[in-house]
Amino acid sequence: MSLRFNNIDIVVIDYGMGNLRSVQNALIRFGVNVNITNDLSKIIKSDALVLPGVGAFGEAISNLQLLKIIDPIKDQILSNKKPILGICLGMQLLAESSEEKGNHQGLGLIEGTVKKIKTLENHRLPHIGWNDIKVMKKKPLFNKIISEDAFYFVHSYEFKASKKYISSYTDYGKGITASVQKNNIFGVQFHPEKSQTAGLIIIRNFLNYVEQSMKNLC
Repeated sequence: MSLRFNNIDIVVIDYGMGNLRSVQNALIRFGVNVNITNDLSKIIKSDALVLPGVGAFGEAISNLQLLKIIDPIKDQILSNKKPILGICLGMQLLAESSEEKGNHQGLGLIEGTVKKIKTLENHRLPHIGWNDIKVMKKKPLFNKIISEDAFYFVHSYEFKASKKYISSYTDYGKGITASVQKNNIFGVQFHPEKSQTAGLIIIRNFLNYVEQSMKNLC
């Protein structure tokens, strides 16, 4: 497993929502060349994409539409098989739709919809804090992660997807999707950049996947 990834160019997609610098700093720790941008030419030239985000689904999609980068990004992911990692709201944007403050169309990269979490009386929204996860698929993101490892969550909505796309759950009075994956498309509901050692392992595993994908293209 690599520890440094100086050969990888990653674009953190900037669409006006989210703490992009913390994601950038986490990637830089592994020697990655990181661009925070919405410049289409840099998106196309990159080896992989990271889609972070904090806020409302509808506003996020609207911002991406205004930038006119949705179709080119989807082409890079679906046609060119470019790896992407969605974080928090970025994971939810991978879905087909969301019911947050109305009905909104998502990127449609993984089948499913985003719905408000239905909690028990002793579980408040938003779901904020550290929760352990139950890993369903070890590879590639959860290699060297155990089910007792905790990650930092901040969200009120959940990605309701088919079990075949869910790679981990968290328990917040019920099972909630903590991560999804489909081919070269990955999403985590938690914030790996804020989840200390376990979060950095997730990022390193994603970078290893990207590096291997680059070798397969050669």
